[in-house]
Amino acid sequence: MTQKLTPKQKALAINLDSSIYGTFAEIGAGQETVRHFFRAGGASNTIAKAMSAYDKDFSDAIYGKEHKNRYVTQQRLRKMLRYEVSLIEERLERESNPGKRYFSYANTVTTINFDKTMKGHGWVGIRFQTTEDEDYNEIVIHVKFIDNDATLQQETLGSLGVNLIYGAYHYSDNPRKLLESLYDDIALDKLEIDMIDFSGPCFRYVENRLMSLQLVKLGMTEAVIFNSEGNNMLPADVLYKKNIFAVRGSFRPVTLVNIDMFENGLEMFLKDANCEKKETEVLFEITISNLRAFGDIDERDFLDRVDVLAKLGYNILISNFSEYYRMVEYFATFTNKYIGVAMGVNNLLDVFDEEYYKNLSGGILEAFGKFFRKDMRVYLYPYKDPITHELLTSNNLKVNTNLKELYKYFKINDRIVDIVNYNPDYSEIYSREILKKISHNEKGWESQVPDGVAEIIKERGMFGYKEEVTFEEYT
Repeated sequence: MTQKLTPKQKALAINLDSSIYGTFAEIGAGQETVRHFFRAGGASNTIAKAMSAYDKDFSDAIYGKEHKNRYVTQQRLRKMLRYEVSLIEERLERESNPGKRYFSYANTVTTINFDKTMKGHGWVGIRFQTTEDEDYNEIVIHVKFIDNDATLQQETLGSLGVNLIYGAYHYSDNPRKLLESLYDDIALDKLEIDMIDFSGPCFRYVENRLMSLQLVKLGMTEAVIFNSEGNNMLPADVLYKKNIFAVRGSFRPVTLVNIDMFENGLEMFLKDANCEKKETEVLFEITISNLRAFGDIDERDFLDRVDVLAKLGYNILISNFSEYYRMVEYFATFTNKYIGVAMGVNNLLDVFDEEYYKNLSGGILEAFGKFFRKDMRVYLYPYKDPITHELLTSNNLKVNTNLKELYKYFKINDRIVDIVNYNPDYSEIYSREILKKISHNEKGWESQVPDGVAEIIKERGMFGYKEEVTFEEYT
């Protein structure tokens, strides 16, 4: 294994490369990144300009005003990157600077406040060339600071900036390595990266959703969100002050039961919360543990599942929340409005299994305090036992004897409610049986998945599906 370089070593390596030349523009936490390059030595070969447009009026005069005066945004960062690159191109003639690969590094952040009620977050990015005649590439990330001290957050930001610039020029052909290198000399408990976006000619084959999956897989963040167009979304932008309705599943494949649970559960949720759909964020959630259920994460399988849900028009949450209470706790960091979770009977029985909460000092009571928080409700979809054919609902499911009274409490207080307008025709649709039919190339499963899903599965050969070939076609 190669030894990881320190920020000083990385900055010096960039400074000693005479082909790399660019600008630094940092807002909100001082010039934390560029100071590494100044201190490393040889910075005159690298730094065309370094600035900190800290005053809002000066910043507006340079980059323009922002909607609602919000400065710590992705839009602001990209404006900074593109404006600074345009100045380099305008002020430096290519003929006088042969072989130069220009870049612009920028960040706009807010560190922890004096009262320590807001931890701090920000946007960090680089716009750069890998060759002098190539169009520019961009890497943009969103970070959340974890340290409780502004100085420590500034130091972390500086190291991150150096790692990003070094990674852009040394690992652009290996985005996974670039991603991992962002935490060189930075502990995971100091910084969270919850969104990343690669664009430009050298990243034309990069699948940003897979990069986001790596963020969760590597422990850099707990959850990421994609919209139905497949774009990475900042969780705070999607969930802030919204009512949230979530459906968890493997979606392998998505079935009519999943959609029936979602549609009828959502209808009840909107009535209970007295809100409209436009005021509610709907998420289909897949956990990392679910993706690993069949061994190592199969990235093709992951993309297939996400693409099917996106085809149906839904936003997708990929999380590291094995337990439901962690998902609800995560939502509560963004909103104090209503939260609804639709689930099947089997999932609710897991929620009432004390084995899941051995890691909590308060056990199941602590978990329930976080899960059944104020304005959170479970919408329970009935389950028909394939052996006994008994229909299980909240009224007849059986929890452990020592939890019966606790279950009754949540049931009586309407924290667990049945989805009553379900389609009984779907009660004997089981995803495991559908998956088995698909992999064995059996017929009859097509009518048990939403419109258009069967076509995608067949077209892509998902879940082991193989197109049946006739003798005439074979010959």
